[in-house]
Amino acid sequence: MNARAMITEYYAALRAGEPLDPFFDVECPDDDSYVKFGISEQLVGSDQIRAGLRSQTETTTDWSVTSSDLRVTQRDTHAWFSDAVSMAWTSTETRHRYEFETRWSGTLRRSDGCWQFVGMHVSTADEL
Repeated sequence: MNARAMITEYYAALRAGEPLDPFFDVECPDDDSYVKFGISEQLVGSDQIRAGLRSQTETTTDWSVTSSDLRVTQRDTHAWFSDAVSMAWTSTETRHRYEFETRWSGTLRRSDGCWQFVGMHVSTADEL
C-alpha cells in the first residue's frame, strides 16, 4: 500500500467508526515527538494520541468525510500530505451534529512496509 491509499483508508475507517490508533505510529510509550492537532484539541505524545482517538471513536457517530484536494508526496520511508476535507459527525453524548470545512496536513513514516502518521494537523479556516 502506498501513502495515498493509507490516507484514504484512514478516511474510510473514520466514516465507519473503526479504531483509528493503528494508523498512527505511537508504539513508544510516553514519546512526545508525535503530535495530532484536531479542530479543538492538541494531543502530544503517544499516550495522549491513543486516548484521544479512542475517546473520539467512542463518543461520535454518523461521520461524513469528503476529501476534495488530497495531495501526497511520497519518498522511500517518509511522506507528507495536505487536503481540503468536508467533515461532519454527531456527538453520542449530546446528539448535536457538527459540520466543518477543514484543512488537513501531516507527515507519515513507513516502517516494516506499513505507512503510519507521525504528525497530523486539522484546522478550520475563518472567512476574512
